[in-house]
Amino acid sequence: MTTMTDTSARFREFKMPDVGEGLTEAEILKWYVQPGDTVTDGQVVCEVETAKAAVELPIPFDGVVHELRFAEGTTVDVGQVIIAIDVAPGSGDAPAPAAEPAREPVEAPEADAEPKGRTPVLVGYGVAESSTKRRPRKGAAAAPEAAAVAAAVQAELNGHGAPAAPAPAAPAPAAPAPAAPAQAGAAAGGRPLAKPPVRKLAKDLGIDLASVVPTGKDGIITREDVHAAAAPAPSRAAPAPVAAEAPAAAAPAADVRDSARETRVPVKGVRKAIAQAMVGSAFTAPHVTEFVTVDVTRTMKLVAELKEDKDMAGVRVNPLLVIAKALLVAIKRNPEVNAAWDEVNQEIVRKHYVNLGIAAATPRGLIVPNIKDAHDKTLPQLAEALGELVATAREGRTSPAAMAGGTVTITNVGVFGVDTGTPILNPGESAILAVGAIKLQPWVHKGKVKPRQVTTLALSFDHRLVDGELGSKVLADVAAILEQPKRLITWA
Repeated sequence: MTTMTDTSARFREFKMPDVGEGLTEAEILKWYVQPGDTVTDGQVVCEVETAKAAVELPIPFDGVVHELRFAEGTTVDVGQVIIAIDVAPGSGDAPAPAAEPAREPVEAPEADAEPKGRTPVLVGYGVAESSTKRRPRKGAAAAPEAAAVAAAVQAELNGHGAPAAPAPAAPAPAAPAPAAPAQAGAAAGGRPLAKPPVRKLAKDLGIDLASVVPTGKDGIITREDVHAAAAPAPSRAAPAPVAAEAPAAAAPAADVRDSARETRVPVKGVRKAIAQAMVGSAFTAPHVTEFVTVDVTRTMKLVAELKEDKDMAGVRVNPLLVIAKALLVAIKRNPEVNAAWDEVNQEIVRKHYVNLGIAAATPRGLIVPNIKDAHDKTLPQLAEALGELVATAREGRTSPAAMAGGTVTITNVGVFGVDTGTPILNPGESAILAVGAIKLQPWVHKGKVKPRQVTTLALSFDHRLVDGELGSKVLADVAAILEQPKRLITWA
C-alpha cells in the first residue's frame, strides 16, 4: 500500500487579501521569494499594486515556498490563492504543483512514481530536499530549456546554503548556460538576490539590479552595490535572455506595445482608478469654480520667519503649510462647506472633522492622501504631518487607508509654474482648492504700484452642497488670511 501525504495539513495557502476598503483586485508587481526559499511569519513575500497604492504583503506563517500561483504583472482577484507554503518541509515528497494558476494542489504521487507529462517550470518547484529527485530529465523527453531551468533552480538553492547536489548525466550539456549568467548578481531565472529595502532603493534610483555586481555574502546585492552602480549613472537594461530563462515568473510581454509611431499602455492600477474617479466626479457632482488673485507677500515673510523659529525646528516649512492652515480656519468659520452628498439616502452629511487631502504627483500617478483630523493639529503638528505625507507619497508607500475618508483637498499646481486651474473634486468630497504659482508682480499696495508676491487661488465645489455664497465666503476667507496672516490668530 502506498502512503499518501496529508497535503491539507502540510501545505498552507495564502490568498490575495483586501488591502484597502472594498478593493476587488490587485496586480502582482514583484515577488521577493522563489520556490525553495525559507520564509518566516511576517516576512514580505511580494509587492502588489491596488487601485490606490503599492502595498507589500507579509506571509502569516513559517515554512518553505512551494509554489507561486501567479507571475509578476498578473492582476489577481481578492480571495485567490497566490502562494503555497510547505509548513512541514522534509516530511515527505511534495505534491506536483498546479499546472494552471487557479488549480488546487493535487494529491502527492507515489514515492516510486516517475513524474510524467509535467512541464518543468520554476513555479511550483519543490524544496531543497526533494529537488534532486525532480531535476533529472532523460533522453528527448525534456526540452533543452528544462535542463537550464532545473540547473538554475539548484544554483539558487546552493546560493541559499542548501547542499550541492551531484549533476545528473543527461542534462550535463545544458549546464553551461545557467552557470555563466549574462549579468552579475543574477540568481535563478535571472532574478538578482537582494533584500526588499535594497530593491526599493534600486527602484528609486532607476538602477536595474540585473546589472549590479554583488559584493554581499552568497552573491547578495547590498545598498553599497546599488549606490556604486548609480554613481556613473549609465543607462542600464536587463538583456532579454535573462527574462526568458524563467517564463513563468516574467511579466507579460504584451503589457506595453511599442511601435515607431505610438506606444500603447494598458490602463490599470492607480491610473485606472484615477480615470474612473474623475469621470464619475465630473459627471455626478455639478462643479462650480471660483477664482481670486491675492497678494501673499506677508505670508511669504511669515514663512521665512517660521523657518527660523525654534518651535518649528526639524519640520519642513513652506507656503503650502500656511495655505493649509488658512483653509482649515476658513472651514471652521464656514463649517457647512465640509460635507458630503449621500445619494442613496438623499441626505447631506456634514462632517465635524476635517481630513485634509493633499494631491501628490508620483511615478504611479496622482494620488490624494489625507491628514486625518487636521482641524485639531497645531501648526508644528500640521507641518510634521505634511512632511510625512509627501515623503511617503514620493516613495510610493502610501497606504490605501491614508487615501480614504478625505473631506476637502488642496492641489498645489503652482509647483509646476502654473497660474491656476479648475480642479475636479475627489469623489465624496465637497471642495478642492487649487493654489497657483507665487510670482513677483506689479501690484497696487497702499496707493502705489510696487512689486509684490502674488498668486491665484481656485476653489471648485459641489453645487448640490455648496451654493455660490458659501463657496465665495470660504475662498474669500482663505485669501484674506494669506493677505494678512495675523488673522490666523484672531480668527482661529
